[in-house]
Amino acid sequence: MRTWIAILGLFLGLPVAAATPATGMLFTGRALQGWRPIEFYTPSTLTVLASNDVVCARGKPLAGMVYTNAVPTMNYEVTLDAMRVEGSDFFIGLTLPIEKSFFTVIIGGWGGNLCGISSFDYDDASQNPWSESVTFENNRWYTLRVRITPGVLQIFLNDTLYHARIEFDDAARFSLRPGEIENSKPFGLTTYETKARWRNLRIEPITQLLPLDQKQKEP
Repeated sequence: MRTWIAILGLFLGLPVAAATPATGMLFTGRALQGWRPIEFYTPSTLTVLASNDVVCARGKPLAGMVYTNAVPTMNYEVTLDAMRVEGSDFFIGLTLPIEKSFFTVIIGGWGGNLCGISSFDYDDASQNPWSESVTFENNRWYTLRVRITPGVLQIFLNDTLYHARIEFDDAARFSLRPGEIENSKPFGLTTYETKARWRNLRIEPITQLLPLDQKQKEP
């Protein structure tokens, strides 16, 4: 019925309300409701365990899934637990929207250790100032947290294992690395030649800004 109302509204030139962005836990059942596997060069294979953990099989090279419902584009926080089961490259490629742009948080890329953001000013995670090498262990859980507020992007891995904070004047400075990763927008999880396990993916609105959520630098 809602679909027909929306179609009628468009036909009559009436405004149609935008979809409400998702909040809360995004892994909510074995059917992976709201998600679809991404068709990269080869199809992605995903398995949902009884615990609601998601296992992403090793891709050739990329694998992952994309969320099909509306998500926030500003003033939100994403948290995720992830482990690399096997392989030697990134086990988290988290693509997120920031206003009208998109970027990917990379954890464990470029041979297994690199953490960073792809891309900022068209420099990918291996080229911009927020690139950092971190040693990871397979079959160990790591917790990622990303906060997006006006003019500030913050990334925390196990709070202090990796931390990046970017102040920006224009969200258009963020972009995706050219190539198949475009298929993971607006909100997606990917891996590169790696089998990964993900759990506890949450997205929550930020209703009160903390001091570091706000720009500190003078114009």
